[in-house]
Amino acid sequence: MQLFYVPQITKNEIVLDETESKHAIRVLRLNAGDKIQIVDGKGGFYTAEITEPHPKKCKLSVTESFREYGKRNFSLHIAIAPTKNIDRIEWFLEKATEIGIDEITPLLCERSERKSVKPERLEKVLISAMKQSVKAYLPKLNPLISFKEFICKDELGDRYIAHCNQTGLPHLKNEIKIGTSIVVLIGPEGDFSPEEVEIAREQGFCEISLGNSRLRTETAGVVACHIVNLAND
Repeated sequence: MQLFYVPQITKNEIVLDETESKHAIRVLRLNAGDKIQIVDGKGGFYTAEITEPHPKKCKLSVTESFREYGKRNFSLHIAIAPTKNIDRIEWFLEKATEIGIDEITPLLCERSERKSVKPERLEKVLISAMKQSVKAYLPKLNPLISFKEFICKDELGDRYIAHCNQTGLPHLKNEIKIGTSIVVLIGPEGDFSPEEVEIAREQGFCEISLGNSRLRTETAGVVACHIVNLAND
């Protein structure tokens, strides 16, 4: 059964936007009476039947609904420096969404090569990955923020900073507390500067390793995401 995304669902009748309507009617050739599944990105999961198969404004009637579909007992927030090649950070967003992540914050660091991102483009990647992996929660994408401003936030939960400036750091898998809110910082291609690591440590971040290999930024983000999800599985 096909999965669609409708961010605002307040009643039993649902209207797909033009993009989703066109996909349902023109591409998939669905018709009145056919059933599809819908997520709202907030934990709502619905089964609905097409009542008016219009290619610009397809109307449906909800036949079954679930709240907090796939809700987990922990949350994961990864703050990551966007890569110079935007395709790599998009790959991270896609894979992290498939694995399971709640929040992403693009970080502007001392050694960042990319100074800006297009949130609309990244949001489309997140939505597509959410639908592909049949998840009901859309990860929250925050605006780009400076490293120093981000680490001073109060409501971050258990805090970790992954870097390669030092050997012998504890592995993330050995530091995770099950069922908690976790934030992991991932630096740019040149890694965090020693000054940034020191500032993060002063703000209560625990320095951690993601293994013996030196990982690309986007790979490190996916590895951190996998470790946290596996520990909580």
